[in-house]
Amino acid sequence: MKKYLLSLISEGEHQQQDFKYRVEDAVKLARSVSAFANTDGGRLLIGVRDDGYLAGVRSEEEIYMMHQAAYRYCRPEASIKFDTYHVTPAPPPLGNPPSERGGLRTIVVATVPRSDNRPVCALDDEGHQRAYIRINDENIVASPVHLRLWRDEQSPRGAAFTYGEAEQRLIAAMQHIPSGATLSQIVIRSRLPRQRVIILLARLIRYNLAFWQLRDHQFIFALAQ
Repeated sequence: MKKYLLSLISEGEHQQQDFKYRVEDAVKLARSVSAFANTDGGRLLIGVRDDGYLAGVRSEEEIYMMHQAAYRYCRPEASIKFDTYHVTPAPPPLGNPPSERGGLRTIVVATVPRSDNRPVCALDDEGHQRAYIRINDENIVASPVHLRLWRDEQSPRGAAFTYGEAEQRLIAAMQHIPSGATLSQIVIRSRLPRQRVIILLARLIRYNLAFWQLRDHQFIFALAQ
């Protein structure tokens, strides 16, 4: 059991794994659930510090907030599986407080599969919804193009791609910036309505005619080669 946890921790934080030392806010935790559900799935190791130390879950309140994150603060509700482990940690690094020395630690592994009903949105306390995606070890707010792409995926009719005037203008605009451009830059260069550009970009990406990437914390869109 401990060997399994240590093998997970040795991977560090990455696209499909995140460490949570403390659970103090179910709303913030819901962002991680949303990001995993909207991307490739993943797991939260709760009670694990950033340096991999098994600090443990402090109370039942933290476990309650984990459930709240999935079932109250995600729309639609996210599928999530909780596994609880009780382990004895290795001696903590020098400088840790006495409260973290010795005794069993409760570690919770929350596994979130990729959702078939994207986007899964995280709600804040005011009820506002935002969808997140997971990129490396970060949770990033999804772009309007992601939202449209997921919407098209859910449509029983699919999304046909034609090659009319609007499509030609969009592609011509993107060809002028072969290294990729932001959504706003494409809107300005193509002189198409923003919502129309979002729809067309989502369809280009769906049919592998374009791709997106995160560059300097901005979503960049480019034509496929």
